[in-house]
Amino acid sequence: MSAQAQAAERLRSVARGDLSRLGMLSGMYDGAREASGLDQEIYELVQIAALVAVDGSPVSWLLHLGAAEESELDLDKILGTLVAIAPIVGTPRVVSAGAKIVRAVGLHEAVAEAGSS
Repeated sequence: MSAQAQAAERLRSVARGDLSRLGMLSGMYDGAREASGLDQEIYELVQIAALVAVDGSPVSWLLHLGAAEESELDLDKILGTLVAIAPIVGTPRVVSAGAKIVRAVGLHEAVAEAGSS
């Protein structure tokens, strides 16, 4: 495989949210929650707020909503977070996040259904 093909495959991995092939980037989350001193729920809500602020990609939303689901964080708290940060980040970011959350939830459900078939 050529160097170009290898780089293209690594970029496709990143686009899917897989940072494992990028060395230090895959480990940058290790211990972050513990170092923050926040409980799991608050940490996930802060992560979600940050995704809104930077207009995170759908793949980022899929990954973070998966983590939120594992910590049993419900969509009402995510919606509450969007409402709380709207005056700071603005309506366009919140609307964009809402659409990406709906898309990520749909992708998550489709993957779960495909896995159970």
